[in-house]
Amino acid sequence: MDILEKSWKIQHKIEEKAGKVGKGRYGRILNMARKPDADEYKKTLSICIIGILLIGGLGFLIYWLFQNVPKYIQM
Repeated sequence: MDILEKSWKIQHKIEEKAGKVGKGRYGRILNMARKPDADEYKKTLSICIIGILLIGGLGFLIYWLFQNVPKYIQM
């Protein structure tokens, strides 16, 4: 059995397991799911990047405050 046949068997096993999910609570969601178009992807990516930058900036600000403010308070 070559690698191609093994990969097809694995793919069929995965598809059989995924078919069972379609009958449960989450099956409706998985059936309605679709690949986002380019515009939706860009918007989602930009929102995620803005969030990462805000959280990182806030963390850096807190770090900077803890490093520099005690020097001025202990005069």
